[in-house]
Amino acid sequence: MLDVQQIRADFPILQEEAYPGVPLVYLDSAASSQKPLPVIEVMNQYYRHTNANVHRGIHRLSEDATNAYEGARERITRFINAADSAEVIYVRNATEGFNLVAYSWGRANLQPGDEILITAMEHHANIVPWQIIAEQTGAVVRHLPFLPNGTLDLDQLPQLLTEKTKLFSFTAVSNVFGTVNPVKQLIDAAHKVGALAMVDAAQAVPHMPVDVQAWDCDFLAFSGHKMCGPTGIGILFGKRHILDAMPPFMGGGDMIRRVTLEGSTWADLPHKFEAGTPGIAEGIGLGTAVDYLTNLGMTNVHAYEQQITNYALEALSEVDGLQILGPSAAQRGGVAAFTIQGLHPHDIAELLDKDGIAIRAGHHCAMPLHHLSGVNSSARASFYIHTTTEEVDKLVESLNRARKVFRL
Repeated sequence: MLDVQQIRADFPILQEEAYPGVPLVYLDSAASSQKPLPVIEVMNQYYRHTNANVHRGIHRLSEDATNAYEGARERITRFINAADSAEVIYVRNATEGFNLVAYSWGRANLQPGDEILITAMEHHANIVPWQIIAEQTGAVVRHLPFLPNGTLDLDQLPQLLTEKTKLFSFTAVSNVFGTVNPVKQLIDAAHKVGALAMVDAAQAVPHMPVDVQAWDCDFLAFSGHKMCGPTGIGILFGKRHILDAMPPFMGGGDMIRRVTLEGSTWADLPHKFEAGTPGIAEGIGLGTAVDYLTNLGMTNVHAYEQQITNYALEALSEVDGLQILGPSAAQRGGVAAFTIQGLHPHDIAELLDKDGIAIRAGHHCAMPLHHLSGVNSSARASFYIHTTTEEVDKLVESLNRARKVFRL
């Protein structure tokens, strides 16, 4: 298991006070994780000592920057067990990864009447791009529903996943319910009907071991800022033969082999999909975040989060009027979205903030999920490697205090 106090010492912001005399309790890692000192320092070191553009220079700074940037890609490749670093594309975030696949693969392959299957628990990043590309191509977006307990209604999968389905894109872990979906089973079902499978791993890669070869997914996207890395960087994984066949997403420098006034040819993977000057410091920072998590051990990370989530769900269940969205602890990741009868989630979040507790309130970029669950919004506490049982206790105390403020 993890040495949580040692881990907390690695995160400078956790030593801050939310307000004078009020310690910060950060329970919003599902929105964006905090950054450990090694990530902060490596980005600072790049700007102080190695700042230069990558791939284009033959001077020492450019070569050093390129080695650090591409070295990070190699470590990220190993972290998700991709077969080849050419399959690991730097993007700004998971959202850009979905858009890249939608615009590049979707425009080239979707025809009127083709179907894209998603689930009803998806983040907007895995809904909106498919709606846009379906409107442009004549394809149809279909939805696999979820059950009242927040798990997918797998009994409906055979009638929704058919020979018309060209892509099944789904989340590995719901950012609201916390549901850990049966990823391998869903991918195998997609392949059985000849469809490609894309996985939203934004809430999986930071929290549990992910092996893209074992899953056999065709595409997978995740964001760096949710896994101890910086904002503005993420990864799209794609099988090499599929990426090779796809046209570029954007045109410009660094993604070309040759340019004439009459036409252009493209660079090899992964650079074909990485036009322009990239987020160099961010890529290097993400590589260091991967090192940090690798040193902890993703099996250990997942085990600890299960422990703290179990504790949190039991503690929250003692708050009168509180209803937790999603499945039991055994089927979920480190997320607890909830409502309290008589309290708006924004009021909950505001009152908790006065006690130094940072949570998320709203629809969490999952409006369809909330609508189908019969609520407009929810409050969400999310847990990570630095969350303690004492912080969970403070959350519960503050929620009970909030109920008293509103005389509930």
